[in-house]
Amino acid sequence: MTNTQKFKAMITHAKRVVITTHLHPDADGIGSQVALCMALKHINIECVCVNEEKLMDRYTYLDPKNSVLSHDEFMASYTVEDTDLLIVVDTNSVKRVGKKIEAISKRIGKILFIDHHPCKVEVSDIHCIDSTKAATGELVGTIIEDLGIEYTEEIALPLYTAILIDTSSFRYPTVTANTHKMIAKLLATGVKPPFAFNKINGTKRLKHMQLLGHILSEAKMVNDGEIAWLTIPESLMEKFDVDPEDTHSYVNHLLILDNLKVACMFREIGDQVKVSFRSSGNSDVGVIAQRLGGGGHNHSAATVIEGKMDEVIDKTIKVLKDELKRLC
Repeated sequence: MTNTQKFKAMITHAKRVVITTHLHPDADGIGSQVALCMALKHINIECVCVNEEKLMDRYTYLDPKNSVLSHDEFMASYTVEDTDLLIVVDTNSVKRVGKKIEAISKRIGKILFIDHHPCKVEVSDIHCIDSTKAATGELVGTIIEDLGIEYTEEIALPLYTAILIDTSSFRYPTVTANTHKMIAKLLATGVKPPFAFNKINGTKRLKHMQLLGHILSEAKMVNDGEIAWLTIPESLMEKFDVDPEDTHSYVNHLLILDNLKVACMFREIGDQVKVSFRSSGNSDVGVIAQRLGGGGHNHSAATVIEGKMDEVIDKTIKVLKDELKRLC
């Protein structure tokens, strides 16, 4: 069965559908759920988006109909037992949606994952999974098209933004001719690339640029430049008063380094460190992230590790060196 056939089989008798995504959702998760929700309403399926927490202000423009509710808002207005299907986008593990939404999933029972991250065969066989897609938004867009639903500008903007962000502005190797064909259709609805780019990336304050400059000036590398990394201690975040959401793309600045194979960024979060990985070549950072308790794609992945910054850096760089040595 194709992904669209699986999707049709699941929604055929659904009267109410709830769409959720992972904790601390990004533009791909939010854009995918909002676009899919609006599309399903076009074919008269009652649909609502529900996330563990309220949508952050920076993303509300993607949801002009206010279709994304927090768990608590949903529970105050709806009866869980009246929901026929839970669709989870941009992850293929119910453990990643948050404890409150996970509890709802057990009461609904019927779950469908729509995702582009690698997963076990037994999961991809029964869910809508396609790791060749550049973003979950691209997969959702394909399903919407296959259902015969026409793109409106309100559906197109969140999908365009999902793909824009999850490909780092179309620079990842998963971007294909089909990705750009879909982008052309989305733009044809009236979506303006400058508007979409500026809205999701936001206008930055001088402090944002100063933090980036400071971090880049402290960049380090080993293995003749094959491995490079950035560090963001919490003290720096406090000093420059920058939202952590605005630091996600910092690691991409390392990808232009000569001879680089793996770039990573270490951001301190209390007693933990978030480690973001990027690959500029054949190194599979998804596998590396899995070894460290995380996951992702071969070109972009992440994990969160308990411990102090220096300890986490030493542990991670050792794993990276071992992996590159193994590939030689």
